[in-house]
Amino acid sequence: MNLAIVGNGKMGRLIGQLAPEYDFEVRLRLDVENNANYEGMTPENFRGIDAAVEFSTPATALENIERLAKLGVNCVIGTTGWLAEIERARAAVERSGTGLVWAANFSVGVTIFSQIVAEAAELIARQPEYGAWAWEIHHATKKDSRSGTLLALVEQMKRSGYRRPIDVSSSRAGAVPGTHEIGFDSAADTITLTHTARSREGFARGALRAARWIVGKKGFFDFRDIVRELE
Repeated sequence: MNLAIVGNGKMGRLIGQLAPEYDFEVRLRLDVENNANYEGMTPENFRGIDAAVEFSTPATALENIERLAKLGVNCVIGTTGWLAEIERARAAVERSGTGLVWAANFSVGVTIFSQIVAEAAELIARQPEYGAWAWEIHHATKKDSRSGTLLALVEQMKRSGYRRPIDVSSSRAGAVPGTHEIGFDSAADTITLTHTARSREGFARGALRAARWIVGKKGFFDFRDIVRELE
């Protein structure tokens, strides 16, 4: 299968290195050098492409999604910070009849962690003595703060019935790949749930598994909803 990488930064380069393990050949790489004004988004460049993986910037992600949809290309979107426009992205995919998988975080471990957090929030919501916090730390060059993953975890807690205030904070320092912590505290005890990424590799492998899954499919999918189907 032929893969396009849109956004050839650290994540894009790692995806390119791992792509052959997932039966992909990288046929196209777009970045600021050849796509600063979307000039690389042409039918000629994307002819024969089975899927695209997009890890660009919050400012360019939505435009990339809409242009990929117009080109008829199924895609995986790993960029965060654009989700306020998710309905516009969904509409573009539905109009084009293409397929898209998005996630705040493509780590399978984080996806499982989110489910654990949801279960904990539902249980603790019934115990009024517990307050809650959500915290994360990432490397100093991460562009969005608070991260999309942290915001998604907080929303998951709310959907699970935790209605009390949640103190949310972020840190940016050094080269930390990413740590997310959810905590519940009472006068009697503290409960802490933590996910720590050791490297970007888990995110890259999750994105490639999603790219392999979306080939030939139509629809707008959340990675959390398909993770059980991945091989």
